[in-house]
Amino acid sequence: MPDLPALRASDADRERVIVLLREHAAAGRLTLEEFTDRMSAAYLARTNTELEELARDLPAEPAPVATRRRPTRFLFSLFGSTVREGRIRVQGRIACLMGFGNIDLDLRRATLEGDVITILALGVFGAIDVYVPEGVEVDLHGLALGGHKRARGNDPLPQPGTPLVRIFAVSIFAGIDVWRVPIAWTQQSFDDVIRGIRSGRHQALEE
Repeated sequence: MPDLPALRASDADRERVIVLLREHAAAGRLTLEEFTDRMSAAYLARTNTELEELARDLPAEPAPVATRRRPTRFLFSLFGSTVREGRIRVQGRIACLMGFGNIDLDLRRATLEGDVITILALGVFGAIDVYVPEGVEVDLHGLALGGHKRARGNDPLPQPGTPLVRIFAVSIFAGIDVWRVPIAWTQQSFDDVIRGIRSGRHQALEE
Protein backbone atom coordinates (compact mmCIF):
# COMPACT_ATOMS: atom_id res chain seq x y z
CA MET A 1 0.00 0.00 0.00
CA PRO A 2 1.56 3.29 -1.04
CA ASP A 3 2.33 5.89 1.63
CA LEU A 4 -0.25 8.63 1.88
CA PRO A 5 1.05 12.10 0.99
CA ALA A 6 1.70 14.49 3.86
CA LEU A 7 -1.18 16.84 4.56
CA ARG A 8 -0.69 20.43 3.46
CA ALA A 9 -0.46 22.93 6.31
CA SER A 10 -2.90 25.81 6.53
CA ASP A 11 -2.26 29.31 7.88
CA ALA A 12 -4.20 28.32 10.99
CA ASP A 13 -1.93 25.29 11.48
CA ARG A 14 1.15 27.50 11.26
CA GLU A 15 -0.27 30.03 13.73
CA ARG A 16 -1.16 27.26 16.18
CA VAL A 17 2.43 25.97 16.19
CA ILE A 18 3.87 29.49 16.49
CA VAL A 19 1.65 30.19 19.52
CA LEU A 20 2.86 26.93 21.07
CA LEU A 21 6.50 27.84 20.42
CA ARG A 22 5.95 31.29 21.93
CA GLU A 23 4.53 29.75 25.10
CA HIS A 24 7.50 27.41 25.41
CA ALA A 25 9.90 30.33 24.90
CA ALA A 26 8.15 32.25 27.69
CA ALA A 27 8.46 29.15 29.90
CA GLY A 28 12.20 29.01 29.27
CA ARG A 29 12.30 25.85 27.15
CA LEU A 30 13.41 27.76 24.05
CA THR A 31 15.94 30.53 23.89
CA LEU A 32 15.19 33.68 21.93
CA GLU A 33 17.39 32.45 19.09
CA GLU A 34 15.79 28.98 19.03
CA PHE A 35 12.33 30.52 19.03
CA THR A 36 13.20 32.88 16.16
CA ASP A 37 14.73 30.05 14.14
CA ARG A 38 11.79 27.66 14.63
CA MET A 39 9.21 30.36 14.01
CA SER A 40 10.86 31.22 10.68
CA ALA A 41 10.75 27.53 9.76
CA ALA A 42 7.06 27.38 10.72
CA TYR A 43 6.16 30.17 8.31
CA LEU A 44 8.00 28.29 5.54
CA ALA A 45 6.53 24.86 6.36
CA ARG A 46 4.40 23.36 3.61
CA THR A 47 3.07 20.27 5.42
CA ASN A 48 1.80 19.37 8.88
CA THR A 49 4.66 16.88 9.19
CA GLU A 50 7.18 19.71 8.92
CA LEU A 51 5.28 21.66 11.58
CA GLU A 52 5.19 18.69 13.93
CA GLU A 53 8.98 18.32 13.69
CA LEU A 54 9.42 21.85 15.06
CA ALA A 55 7.73 20.95 18.35
CA ARG A 56 8.57 17.23 18.57
CA ASP A 57 10.96 17.73 21.51
CA LEU A 58 8.49 19.93 23.43
CA PRO A 59 5.50 18.99 25.64
CA ALA A 60 2.12 19.29 23.93
CA GLU A 61 0.85 21.52 26.75
CA PRO A 62 3.40 23.95 28.16
CA ALA A 63 3.54 23.92 31.94
CA PRO A 64 5.17 26.66 34.00
CA VAL A 65 8.85 25.99 34.57
CA ALA A 66 10.18 26.97 37.95
CA THR A 67 13.66 28.47 37.84
CA ARG A 68 15.93 29.62 40.62
CA ARG A 69 17.94 31.91 38.38
CA ARG A 70 17.41 35.55 39.18
CA PRO A 71 16.68 37.87 36.24
CA THR A 72 19.47 40.09 34.99
CA ARG A 73 18.69 43.70 35.87
CA PHE A 74 21.99 45.58 36.18
CA LEU A 75 25.45 45.34 34.61
CA PHE A 76 28.33 47.49 35.81
CA SER A 77 31.90 47.88 34.59
CA LEU A 78 34.50 50.35 35.84
CA PHE A 79 38.07 49.98 34.55
CA GLY A 80 37.25 46.38 33.65
CA SER A 81 35.14 43.99 31.62
CA THR A 82 31.68 42.56 32.33
CA VAL A 83 30.09 39.76 30.26
CA ARG A 84 26.56 38.41 30.62
CA GLU A 85 25.63 35.52 28.33
CA GLY A 86 24.02 32.09 28.20
CA ARG A 87 20.51 31.21 29.33
CA ILE A 88 19.93 34.39 31.28
CA ARG A 89 16.49 35.67 32.29
CA VAL A 90 15.47 39.16 31.29
CA GLN A 91 12.38 40.85 32.69
CA GLY A 92 11.35 44.25 31.45
CA ARG A 93 14.47 46.35 31.93
CA ILE A 94 18.26 46.11 32.14
CA ALA A 95 20.61 48.95 33.05
CA CYS A 96 24.19 48.87 31.70
CA LEU A 97 26.60 51.36 33.29
CA MET A 98 30.19 51.45 32.04
CA GLY A 99 33.17 53.71 32.66
CA PHE A 100 36.62 53.14 31.11
CA GLY A 101 35.81 49.49 30.41
CA ASN A 102 33.49 47.32 28.37
CA ILE A 103 30.22 45.40 28.71
CA ASP A 104 29.06 42.49 26.54
CA LEU A 105 25.36 41.62 26.84
CA ASP A 106 24.42 38.54 24.79
CA LEU A 107 20.69 37.96 24.31
CA ARG A 108 21.02 35.12 21.78
CA ARG A 109 20.24 32.40 24.33
CA ALA A 110 18.30 34.57 26.74
CA THR A 111 14.73 34.05 27.89
CA LEU A 112 12.96 37.37 27.40
CA GLU A 113 9.94 37.55 29.68
CA GLY A 114 7.81 40.29 28.19
CA ASP A 115 6.77 41.86 24.92
CA VAL A 116 9.16 44.81 25.31
CA ILE A 117 12.66 44.64 26.79
CA THR A 118 14.21 48.01 27.61
CA ILE A 119 17.98 48.41 27.89
CA LEU A 120 19.40 51.60 29.38
CA ALA A 121 23.03 51.89 28.27
CA LEU A 122 25.33 54.61 29.62
CA GLY A 123 28.96 54.44 28.54
CA VAL A 124 31.93 56.71 29.24
CA PHE A 125 35.28 56.02 27.49
CA GLY A 126 34.79 52.38 26.58
CA ALA A 127 32.39 50.05 24.78
CA ILE A 128 28.99 48.45 25.31
CA ASP A 129 28.03 45.66 22.89
CA VAL A 130 24.58 44.04 22.76
CA TYR A 131 24.01 40.90 20.65
CA VAL A 132 20.51 39.94 19.42
CA PRO A 133 19.38 37.32 16.86
CA GLU A 134 18.29 38.49 13.43
CA GLY A 135 14.52 38.82 13.19
CA VAL A 136 14.17 40.47 16.61
CA GLU A 137 13.16 44.10 16.26
CA VAL A 138 15.63 46.62 17.69
CA ASP A 139 14.62 50.20 18.50
CA LEU A 140 17.76 52.25 19.23
CA HIS A 141 17.57 55.82 20.54
CA GLY A 142 19.83 58.18 22.47
CA LEU A 143 22.78 60.49 21.97
CA ALA A 144 26.51 60.32 21.50
CA LEU A 145 29.16 62.82 22.54
CA GLY A 146 32.54 62.07 21.02
CA GLY A 147 31.54 58.44 20.53
CA HIS A 148 28.85 56.54 18.64
CA LYS A 149 25.69 54.47 18.97
CA ARG A 150 24.58 52.23 16.12
CA ALA A 151 22.93 48.96 15.15
CA ARG A 152 24.93 46.70 12.84
CA GLY A 153 24.03 43.69 10.70
CA ASN A 154 21.15 42.64 8.48
CA ASP A 155 17.82 44.23 9.35
CA PRO A 156 15.06 41.94 8.03
CA LEU A 157 11.41 42.48 8.85
CA PRO A 158 10.80 41.51 12.49
CA GLN A 159 9.30 38.09 13.14
CA PRO A 160 5.75 38.36 14.56
CA GLY A 161 5.61 37.36 18.20
CA THR A 162 9.21 38.19 19.09
CA PRO A 163 9.82 40.80 21.77
CA LEU A 164 10.88 44.34 20.92
CA VAL A 165 14.34 45.22 22.24
CA ARG A 166 14.29 48.97 22.93
CA ILE A 167 17.64 50.57 23.74
CA PHE A 168 18.19 54.06 25.15
CA ALA A 169 21.91 54.80 24.76
CA VAL A 170 24.04 57.66 26.07
CA SER A 171 27.61 57.59 24.81
CA ILE A 172 30.31 59.93 26.12
CA PHE A 173 33.45 59.10 24.13
CA ALA A 174 32.24 55.49 24.06
CA GLY A 175 31.07 53.02 21.42
CA ILE A 176 27.61 51.53 21.96
CA ASP A 177 26.81 48.88 19.33
CA VAL A 178 23.92 46.51 18.76
CA TRP A 179 24.93 43.47 16.67
CA ARG A 180 22.15 41.63 14.82
CA VAL A 181 23.58 38.11 14.69
CA PRO A 182 22.60 35.77 11.81
CA ILE A 183 21.03 32.51 13.00
CA ALA A 184 23.79 30.63 11.16
CA TRP A 185 26.32 32.22 13.52
CA THR A 186 24.74 30.84 16.69
CA GLN A 187 27.96 29.35 18.05
CA GLN A 188 30.33 32.11 17.00
CA SER A 189 32.25 34.13 19.56
CA PHE A 190 31.78 37.86 20.08
CA ASP A 191 34.98 38.62 18.18
CA ASP A 192 33.97 36.43 15.23
CA VAL A 193 30.51 38.03 15.05
CA ILE A 194 31.98 41.54 15.10
CA ARG A 195 34.64 40.73 12.50
CA GLY A 196 32.09 39.01 10.27
CA ILE A 197 29.64 41.92 10.33
CA ARG A 198 32.34 44.54 9.90
CA SER A 199 33.71 42.68 6.88
CA GLY A 200 30.23 42.35 5.34
CA ARG A 201 30.09 38.54 5.40
CA HIS A 202 26.64 38.70 7.02
CA GLN A 203 25.20 40.22 3.84
CA ALA A 204 25.81 37.04 1.85
CA LEU A 205 23.61 35.13 4.32
CA GLU A 206 20.66 37.42 3.56
CA GLU A 207 20.66 36.64 -0.17
